[in-house]
Amino acid sequence: MTPELKGFLLAATVKVVAVFSVWMVGVMLATWLERRGSAFMQDRLGPNRVGPAGLLQPVADGLKNFLKEETWPKWVDRPLFLLAPLMSFVPSLITFAVIPLAAPLPGFDFTLPVVGRFTYQGPIPMVVADLPIGFLFILAISSLGVYGIVLAGWSSASKYAMLGGIRSSSQMISYEVALGLSVIAVFILSGNVTLTEVVAAQQRTVWFVLALTVAFVLFLISAFAETNRLPFDLPEAEAELVTGYHTEYSAMKFSMFFIAEYAAMMTMSSLIATLFFGGWDIPFTQWDEGAPSVARFAATLLAFGAKASFFLLFFIWIRWTLPRFRFDQLMELGWKVMLPVALGYITVVAFVVWGVERVGAPLVPALIGLNVVAMAGLLWGLDRGRLLTGAGRRERVAA
Repeated sequence: MTPELKGFLLAATVKVVAVFSVWMVGVMLATWLERRGSAFMQDRLGPNRVGPAGLLQPVADGLKNFLKEETWPKWVDRPLFLLAPLMSFVPSLITFAVIPLAAPLPGFDFTLPVVGRFTYQGPIPMVVADLPIGFLFILAISSLGVYGIVLAGWSSASKYAMLGGIRSSSQMISYEVALGLSVIAVFILSGNVTLTEVVAAQQRTVWFVLALTVAFVLFLISAFAETNRLPFDLPEAEAELVTGYHTEYSAMKFSMFFIAEYAAMMTMSSLIATLFFGGWDIPFTQWDEGAPSVARFAATLLAFGAKASFFLLFFIWIRWTLPRFRFDQLMELGWKVMLPVALGYITVVAFVVWGVERVGAPLVPALIGLNVVAMAGLLWGLDRGRLLTGAGRRERVAA
């Protein structure tokens, strides 16, 4: 085995172990943060007994789920019933592998007594798999998660679980279309679907949240629906479906659905930071774009963590602030509002980019002006109930 191959395998192994160890710990802490955050908003304590400030409560919950009895309802399809939690959990784990987390580290060249020399030429990218089709890979893998939810509802032989699975499939299909379309404008500006190139394009110009504000809003709303979070948690509507598609699950099988939800939140928060907020880019400085170093790696990793953590907190805040949509409102928002707006926005952005290049005018100011007008029109239309038919329908019925 050559020193270069040994160096590549060492770097890849360390990245995989480090990233996914931190990722799993982050999922555990996210459950603690959700419970403490909701308690703070509702003026109560939350978990505070296991460990300092209740930090070990996720460990206690995990141990409890390991020790709980596994239940198998009489009529379940056992192979599919067991496979469904894995099909929900694994996609959320894999998609995190293509997100760049920090600036590259410098290469290395060292020799160990028994195993020999290890060499890595050039900078080490801080992404587990820097695929040339990064975001397309995320769309393809994340769409598989709905199969786990549908299989959970189907295999449970329960009407409540089946209704939850059907709701989830229709919801995810609806909002995956809008989510995918909202990112096309990002790729028009970056000229590449690789997430590292998307970050680099924002370093050269401006964060895309300023140049593509409407796309950011569409992606953010779709992210809530994709992760089944309030106000779009219709597959788990407790008042209607008990707990939805995982009604018949217990112990670690139920826990895997729970972990998959928080893992999807972390992945979506990281994606929002990468696509619209410069990823690991530190604002108002070009120091982070210099030669690879440990200091730049640490600083940019902290910057990325701060951005992703902000949106994770935003997910939690929205859950404990907004009420749940009705299912007809959910579908109308996806098909009658977000899909037409996304298609129209792609057309307008492409036309503006083409026109600006033809006349030689600066692109970023033109796009910022376009987004100010577009956001004003979108908010006006939503506020007056002209796009969501729920309010308008009630007014017509009352009249």
